[in-house]
Amino acid sequence: MKSADRPSEGKAASSRGANPAAGEALIERAFALLSCFDSENRALPLAGLTRRTGMPRSTALRLARQLTDVGALERLDDGRFVVGLRLLEIASLAPRGHGLRAVAMPFMEDLFHVTGQHVLLAVRDHDKALLVERLSAHDAVPVRFRVGERMALTTTGVGLVLLANAPVGVQEQVLRDFVSGEGDTTIRTTEELRRSLAEIRRGDYAVARRLDPAAPRTTVAAPVRAREGVVAALSVVAPSPEFDPAAYVPAVRATARAISRQLLETEVAR
Repeated sequence: MKSADRPSEGKAASSRGANPAAGEALIERAFALLSCFDSENRALPLAGLTRRTGMPRSTALRLARQLTDVGALERLDDGRFVVGLRLLEIASLAPRGHGLRAVAMPFMEDLFHVTGQHVLLAVRDHDKALLVERLSAHDAVPVRFRVGERMALTTTGVGLVLLANAPVGVQEQVLRDFVSGEGDTTIRTTEELRRSLAEIRRGDYAVARRLDPAAPRTTVAAPVRAREGVVAALSVVAPSPEFDPAAYVPAVRATARAISRQLLETEVAR
C-alpha cells in the first residue's frame, strides 16, 4: 500500500512532529532564500544568499541547488542565482493576481489611454498592498513601483483604499503601528489617518499626495469589488504640479466600477 493510502500513519507521524517539523523548516528556509531577491538584487551569488539568510554556506548551496533543479531558481554562467521561470508559471495561477488582472486589463488600458499616466492595480496582502499590474507612459512621472512589489497601506492611494475597506482588526493594528510623520505624505498623525479612512469609506475614493521634493505626485484611487467585498484598488498616479485630482476622480471610479461589474458577472457565470 502506498504511503498516501495510509492516513493513520500520517496522522501518527504528525502527532509525533518529527517529519512535519523538518518539512516545515525546509519550506521556511526555501522561502527565506527566495525572499533574498528584490528589485535591487535580481541576481545574487551564493555569498549573498548566505549573508542575507544567515544560513551556513553548505545549507544555502544545497537548498539553492534543489530549487534550481525544480526550476524555482536558475544559475547564470557567472555562478549567480536568479529567480526561475517556474515560479512565474505557478504565480500566474493565483486568482487574486492573474485572474483579477485578466478581467481588469482592458479597463485599465482604457484609463491609461485617457490619462497617459501610471495606472496601478493592487490587492491587500496582510498589512501591505501588493501590486498586481501597472501600465505606464514613457513620459510619466518616475515611480519605483513594480509588479509583485509590496507597498505600504498608509502612504499609497491603493493602500489607503484597501486599508479603509479592510477588516476592523487589520485597521486597528495598522493604526497602532503607524508612526507619526511616517513617509512623505500629507497624513502625519494617527488621528489624521483615522479621519482619512473614514472619508475614503464615505466618498468611495482616495486622494493621496507624496511630498517628495524631487518628484511630488498625487494619486486618485478607488475600490474594486466582487461578491465578497473590496478585493482590489485601482489608481492613477501623476505629477502633483499638473494634476487636478477632481478631474480624475470620475474616470477612476467609473473604471473601478466597470471592473467590479465584470468580476461579478464572471463569478455568476462560473
